[in-house]
Amino acid sequence: MRRLLGVVAGLVLIGIAAAAAFVFWPAGPAKAVAAAPVTPDLVARGQYIATAADCVACHTAPGGQPFAGGRAFRLPFGTIYSPNITSDRATGIGAWSDGEFLRAMHEGVGRGGEEFYPAFPYTSYHRMTEGDVLAVKAYLASLPAVRVQNRPNALSFPFDQRPLMRFWKLLFMPRDGFRSDASKPADWNRGAYLVTALGHCGECHTPRNMMYGLKTSQALSGETMQGWTAWNITSDPHHGVGAWSVDDLAGYFRYGYAPGKGAANGPMKEAIDFSLSKLTDADLRAMAVYLKSVPASSRGPAAGAAPPSLSGSTLTGPPVSETADAAGRKVFEGACASCHAWNGQGQETPMAALAGLPAVADPKGVNVMQTVLHGSSVTAPQGHAFMPSFGADYSNAEIAAVTNYVVTHFGGADGRAKPSDVAKARTQ
Repeated sequence: MRRLLGVVAGLVLIGIAAAAAFVFWPAGPAKAVAAAPVTPDLVARGQYIATAADCVACHTAPGGQPFAGGRAFRLPFGTIYSPNITSDRATGIGAWSDGEFLRAMHEGVGRGGEEFYPAFPYTSYHRMTEGDVLAVKAYLASLPAVRVQNRPNALSFPFDQRPLMRFWKLLFMPRDGFRSDASKPADWNRGAYLVTALGHCGECHTPRNMMYGLKTSQALSGETMQGWTAWNITSDPHHGVGAWSVDDLAGYFRYGYAPGKGAANGPMKEAIDFSLSKLTDADLRAMAVYLKSVPASSRGPAAGAAPPSLSGSTLTGPPVSETADAAGRKVFEGACASCHAWNGQGQETPMAALAGLPAVADPKGVNVMQTVLHGSSVTAPQGHAFMPSFGADYSNAEIAAVTNYVVTHFGGADGRAKPSDVAKARTQ
């Protein structure tokens, strides 16, 4: 028995030593890469790919220089700041080799062997082709160098221990790059590459587990991050985009608005402004084709026709029998009704319509609350619509009340927003 216990103890010690060596042993050098000559065509290609990957949005702080980093990402375990990726040799990536850049994009490992956190979407960029990655590097190298020191992350223990990310990658890092499906047409494959690799749509639209890993079995079924909800974009006709046409989706990607489907706000509007709106029509349609084939999921609120709670509402007034919260109704009457109308169809323009949208069917009212706080603006072929920010005009209690009123009146759901939710949303 003692001998058996000794063997077991020895195996445990060996396992611990192996695990420690795996975690703390320095990463080896990046592989050598035979790069193509840098030409104007390669730089132009890299610019388009970097735009499709939405690099500038994440690597630019509010009011900062493009690509110079410093944008804060507030996560459950602390705050991460994006790094400088300009061509500055001291504070950016100007001194990086092609192999080091490729390793960062494909494996999430920095120039010095440091492990990157998955706020940087290398789990999606892992699927990018080597040629596309090096084209991005050529484009970034062509831009002016900006000397801005990277801000240190503010993470709690043990999340501040970068070597532990090696274990995380064992669990959640994809093993293979992008593979075309020969049974599918060319536009579907192009859309799959744009959605799953370059556009990294799943990083926001796929639920995450307690370890911040993507729940791939629920891909693109919606998630709430950074204070906003990224909706279900699977092919489900009620909870996802199954009822959208390819033209609806392509137009939404281009302008941030689709008639009868709603307007983009928050991070999605940012993705449209900096990335999607600048892509070719063919690429936007390819993304739409692919999304309409994604297996359906019924996760999240369902969009649809106006709910029974709107029955009897008119352009200028709600049903006489309405029993919604008086405080929320008062705020809506004073600040919202003149544009959105009591019947949810929009008074000045149908672009202000609310009835039937997923945002108003969400009991938590996450995106409604954020839009009230921060406002909204959209310009599309159908016209222009602007909503001012009301964050400075109303208290947390009043914004929670009007959020619940909108959810109840226009979505037929039981609004659950609390003043504490509004207080938290103000910081996100």
